[in-house]
Amino acid sequence: MVFMNDHELYPIGDAARRSGLSVSAVRFYADAKIIEPTDLNEFGHRRYDIDAIARLELVRTLRELDTDLEEIRRLLDGGTTLHDLLTTHLEIVESQERVLRARRAVLRTLIKQGDATARADLMHKLVSMTDEERERIIDDFWNDVGAGLDVPDGFVERLRTVRPVLPAEPTAAQLEAWIELADLVQDPEFREAVRTYLHETYSTDEGRNVASAPFQDFIHTNGAALSEEVLAAYHAGESPRSPRAQDAVTRFMEASAALSDTPLTPELRNRMADGYRRLPDIMRLIAEEDAAAEGPVYDDTHGRYLSLVAMVNGTVSEEAQDQDQALYAWIADAMCVPAPGA
Repeated sequence: MVFMNDHELYPIGDAARRSGLSVSAVRFYADAKIIEPTDLNEFGHRRYDIDAIARLELVRTLRELDTDLEEIRRLLDGGTTLHDLLTTHLEIVESQERVLRARRAVLRTLIKQGDATARADLMHKLVSMTDEERERIIDDFWNDVGAGLDVPDGFVERLRTVRPVLPAEPTAAQLEAWIELADLVQDPEFREAVRTYLHETYSTDEGRNVASAPFQDFIHTNGAALSEEVLAAYHAGESPRSPRAQDAVTRFMEASAALSDTPLTPELRNRMADGYRRLPDIMRLIAEEDAAAEGPVYDDTHGRYLSLVAMVNGTVSEEAQDQDQALYAWIADAMCVPAPGA
């Protein structure tokens, strides 16, 4: 290790080497009166002390960060502080990072879709939208989809509350999901498919019951909170017969039964348990029917919307939870009335 003397003066070559700059760069900063030499020797050669070399190192670091020379001059002249300068520069770098992340998402989406020329401008506009513009796109989608839809009052308003909220620092995956979602909700064919699916699903007697205000209130308020308690017990590794699991599941069943003014009897508990136990098979049959269906199906319409919203928001979609078949078996075991002596 080479130690520097606080009082020693170093020629320009040494100053350049110690500061990590080229001789021409040190000379340039001197001529620009940013870092002038400490003095000149009898031959007119520039010499630098340890303080000047330290400032040259600072200039080199700031220039590597693309800091403007005038900003550096203001710092060295006392017109700003290093903290303020670095804070401003950090904001610039973070802004550039967001722009680059957005561009990467656009490029990835264009590569996937294979029609870069026709859609590049649209993709760029989608990731550059303000929060208000994103809100307008979603509102316009639901206004169109819900117009004249034969479903219970308030149901469409409930559906439109599930909407994307792109975070201030979105990941590339969130940006890609937003691009796909924004593109889809502006597609007339997708809108018509969602409208048709909702009509066919919720205009029937059973569907209207599910879309009714009491049922929806249960799903989105009390039922949602009770479901979270059930899931928390499951993810905590509780036994289905543990006091915690039994309390959560029983309160969920009582609230569910209350929707139809039905008392929670042992027979009803067992019927509900049987329903949850058969859910994976029912879902598989639905998937097979959807695959063979000619009309709009959930996964390609409202389900796709919800899945993309979950990706944009960084939340776990219901579809992802549905893949956990062990969860349904656990709930069924917790719901059923134990056999005598168990």
